[in-house]
Amino acid sequence: MNSFIKCFSIFALAIFILAACSNNAGIPSYLSEYQDQYKDDPRAANLAWFKEAKFGLFLHYGLYAQLGKGEWVQLRDTIPVSEYSKLVDTFTAAGFDPEEITETALSAGMKYITITSKHHDGFCLFKTKATEFNSVNSPAGRDLIGELYKACEDKGLGLFLYYSYGADWKHPYFLSREDGWRASRPAYKEPQPEYLYEKPEEFNIYVEYVHQQLKELLTQYPNIAGIWFDPIMGVYSNPGAFPIDSSYALVRSLSSHALISFKQGANGEEDFMAPERSGTARVGNQFEVARLAYEKNKDKPKEICTTLQPHAWGYKESDDGSHKTVEQVLEMLRNADEMGANLLLNIGPLPDGSLPNEDILTLQEVGRILEEAQSKVADVKTTGK
Repeated sequence: MNSFIKCFSIFALAIFILAACSNNAGIPSYLSEYQDQYKDDPRAANLAWFKEAKFGLFLHYGLYAQLGKGEWVQLRDTIPVSEYSKLVDTFTAAGFDPEEITETALSAGMKYITITSKHHDGFCLFKTKATEFNSVNSPAGRDLIGELYKACEDKGLGLFLYYSYGADWKHPYFLSREDGWRASRPAYKEPQPEYLYEKPEEFNIYVEYVHQQLKELLTQYPNIAGIWFDPIMGVYSNPGAFPIDSSYALVRSLSSHALISFKQGANGEEDFMAPERSGTARVGNQFEVARLAYEKNKDKPKEICTTLQPHAWGYKESDDGSHKTVEQVLEMLRNADEMGANLLLNIGPLPDGSLPNEDILTLQEVGRILEEAQSKVADVKTTGK
């Protein structure tokens, strides 16, 4: 009996030690300076970090990069679903280098990265059992989100995962153009046999798919900073179809710290607003749900997202050589700071996943100037001169 008690005590001690180690390991590396607050309220600690982060890197990468015409190319060129899907066969991501990406972000003084885990075309950059339309099943054979997640963890960078909830041009049961938004599907002249949606209740199949993938993202990469949902117009066009409350509840149940964003707001329970380009949230006066969400969110933290290319978010070859300059980026940072907002600055990686050299050089110079300015401020505080 004594021997049993002794063995049980050792076993219990081992469980306690493992649990303690697990709890310590569970604090995301980017929140290392917020550990005390994290113990009391993980989400509040995360939000406090976010308010102070100020500058982040946005990445729009997917199959569309291979065509060099931006991330909306399937819709704008009405490329048939079967034809667009063939891009998987040539997706190698050979130049996608998490080390280069994170080092570029750090060199610019950025504190976090947001990347498209799934854009409107439905292609996923992560390991998922919900669909075969993903990077692991492509010639790349890689979980790109998992690799970047590890690099961010190693270097103390936060990682947000962009997820297209309000549009999916691949899923067979997403809303039709008639029942949803004009961008719910490309305006194909011929019916696409891949599209099976016929009646509103079938949209629940897509919602279940989304929830399965949210579970995968938040369990496979538990220390991510949050989920960055898009596009909000898909929700505003048919708000009754999207169970936003239960989707958010799922995220909250799976992560005690993860933040949620959905542009200016889907239901007003988002942690921060993320208006595009000018920083002015488009309320969408024709939508009551938009006005209500905006009113709830208008005093919350803001993050302005814009892109180094003239307009496109995904790689656009015709814009090579005309990306935003160092001076323009510094001006955007000043404007964001005056608004009390973060700046999330986008790069569209090249077809192979590498970063355009002109953007790397721009961000490195921005980082050098910012570091020099901070050094001068520190000297003034120290010497009084």
